[in-house]
Amino acid sequence: MKRIAGILRLLLTGALVALLLGVLGVAGAYLYVSPRLPDVDTLREIRLQVPLRVYSRDGVLMAEYGTKRRDPVAIEDVPRPMRQAFLAAEDDRFEHHPGVDFMGLTRAALNLLLTGEKSQGGSTITMQVARNFFLEREKTYERKIIEIFLALRMEQVLSKDEILELYLNKIYLGHRAYGVKAAARIYYGADLDELTLPQVAMIAGLPQAPSAANPITDPQRARARRNYVLGRMRTLGFISVQEYEQARAAPVTAELHRLQVEAGGDYLAEMARQEMVARYGEEAYTGGYRVYTTVEAGLQRQAEAALRRGLLAYDRRHGYRGPEGHVDAALAGDAAALERALGGYPVVAGGLLPGIVTAVDADAATVYLKGGERVRLEREAVAWARPHLGPSSLGPRPGAVSDVLAVGDVIRLRRDPDVGWVLSQVPGVQGALVALDPRDGAVRALVGGYDYFLSKFNRATDARRQPGSAFKPFVYSAALAHGFSPASVINDAPVVLEDLSLDGDWRPKNYSGRFYGPTRLREALVHSRNLVSIRLLDRVGIPETRTFLERFGFDLSRHPSGLSLALGSGSVTPLELARGYTVFANGGHRVDPWFIQRIEGPYGEVLHEAVPRRVCPSPCPVPRYPDAQLAELEGAAMDASRQGAPEFTPAARVLPASNAYQITSMLQDVIRRGTGRRARALGRSDLAGKTGTTNGLRDAWFSGYNPDLTVTTWVGFDDDGTLGRGETGSSAALPIWIDFMEEALAGVPERTLEPPEGMVTVRIDAETGARATRYTEDSLFETLTPQQLDALERHALPEPSRGVTPEQIF
Repeated sequence: MKRIAGILRLLLTGALVALLLGVLGVAGAYLYVSPRLPDVDTLREIRLQVPLRVYSRDGVLMAEYGTKRRDPVAIEDVPRPMRQAFLAAEDDRFEHHPGVDFMGLTRAALNLLLTGEKSQGGSTITMQVARNFFLEREKTYERKIIEIFLALRMEQVLSKDEILELYLNKIYLGHRAYGVKAAARIYYGADLDELTLPQVAMIAGLPQAPSAANPITDPQRARARRNYVLGRMRTLGFISVQEYEQARAAPVTAELHRLQVEAGGDYLAEMARQEMVARYGEEAYTGGYRVYTTVEAGLQRQAEAALRRGLLAYDRRHGYRGPEGHVDAALAGDAAALERALGGYPVVAGGLLPGIVTAVDADAATVYLKGGERVRLEREAVAWARPHLGPSSLGPRPGAVSDVLAVGDVIRLRRDPDVGWVLSQVPGVQGALVALDPRDGAVRALVGGYDYFLSKFNRATDARRQPGSAFKPFVYSAALAHGFSPASVINDAPVVLEDLSLDGDWRPKNYSGRFYGPTRLREALVHSRNLVSIRLLDRVGIPETRTFLERFGFDLSRHPSGLSLALGSGSVTPLELARGYTVFANGGHRVDPWFIQRIEGPYGEVLHEAVPRRVCPSPCPVPRYPDAQLAELEGAAMDASRQGAPEFTPAARVLPASNAYQITSMLQDVIRRGTGRRARALGRSDLAGKTGTTNGLRDAWFSGYNPDLTVTTWVGFDDDGTLGRGETGSSAALPIWIDFMEEALAGVPERTLEPPEGMVTVRIDAETGARATRYTEDSLFETLTPQQLDALERHALPEPSRGVTPEQIF
């Protein structure tokens, strides 16, 4: 008996010693790792890496930037089945353990002793949060010890709901999805509360192997893991046997859902991204910022569609350039080989789908489309495809489908609403469209090219091109400011100028090649007479005109100090030209383009609110700033924007209201009966605008407006090649403008152009521009300022400047 008691004492002593050693070991381990334990309290302030998102002004998503797709969700917004599924899959004792499941750790330790292999089995959700937020991924004993102490400390500081919320938002679930809300979007295109039970279980099964065993990469393996989660949920009583059986039998429905961009606007979204990186550096991609731009989703979609339709129409007029590629005709019956061959041909904007011709005869062709669909092209689908021989030359019309296509050709198709599938091609020509609010310069829509993903060069903001005759209104405005009027007469006659940059003299001419003699300025602008513009610039003076151009915001370093300035031989971007036209559209005020309306932080806090320069309604105490003070005005506006105090900064007047009125009146006549008359198709009387075509037909422009919207369209080649015979501003750029404005102004009431106070409407002689008498045979009405009327009655014109000598003009 004594011997047994001695053995018991020995065992008890050994147990106490072991317990003491264990306590000392734990204490020692804690003292060893304690200096390296992070402050768990920081978890309350941790900002999860949330991508940058760019929206239209009406809240429609335009773009998302960042390597991690995450959309944080509060724990109370996570449906109960989702929480139960993760607990069943990862940590069914989560609600009961103190952060560490010692039973699980014991199992992991026994596995190590029996097999010699380390396993993950003992990790709780709390330990996973500790590891994901604070620790590296490698499996070491030291890291495991730190993880355990961190988990214990976290349970003392944070509630169970706070820990589970961190976990469900942090965990990686494959395909760049971080957190359950992002996973629901990416795999099922749904919100959390829209998921079915098998979909919930599928997501809950992903943490074990998110890259290798997700339903996109390996559906069978993912299904097995899903069914395991469902089994655990049944065992734990979270779901009934019937629910388990039904969910287990459900098919895998996951598909990869890309970012749901609904507003388009890739070029403008990129502008916003660049601005955010300039402001916040690399944090812009992870800080959860939301940028609200000034564009309107509907207008942006229409702008992109109008530009693409216009470029496709131009491209079609100039014939078929041939297939994009060719594959071995022997592959025509091998669907797998055809699919692989199409892998390098992405879908292009405008619905241009890649396909391979698998059969062709005189009447039709069969085309294999990516994904396995085979479609038939009839003669009508290729009738337009005359061979492209050059910018102004086409081959004969095809007599048969086999004249155009051959087996193995890689081509583009698009759906025509009237014809069905038709042959198409990716346009070689490019273009841009800019729409501004003339009241404050807000960008309402912006397109920088046919397809951002084919060419990221933003032609709306960065393409410096000659504006041609679209620049003439600014020269005419300078003339009005220097004593001329729309009734002033300038001789439309030949001009010969010495040009040291050329081998001989410069002999500009009108587009028609004809000369029209004495011409009123209104008629000269309506019909875009080049020689009148040159003589007018000479009368006003080149230095005086160049100084005047600063009122519109033009960079004078990009405009010549010669008479070719009158023909738009400088360079502007579409955005700059649109900004210039807003001065006429708003009655004479300078506004500058802006495109970021508001920046919000991850919690919806407003970090920046734009304070634009705006034309305020009358009466408004807007000071009249001379040209020299424009820069100071811009600085004041920026300071006001930083302070965020005023709602807007009053825009400075840079033109007399009478000047803006007369230019607008003349540009309305451009549309009524001049080079812009195609725009009469819109059936509105409040439109004004000007075409522009450069030498060699390299650039086609149209800039037009009404009081509510200013829009510039441009068409041209990036390599400055010619557009081809007949491709003027009226034929290439104006149709795009009309297409866009038809929807942009739908439902917008017309606004009559009213002359400013003090102007006088008089009857003038249509031929001489002099005041009409009772003997005048052909007369019309012109609205003038009192000063212009006085000059008219005196038959006086401003004295010629010293721009050129009289001997240089004939």
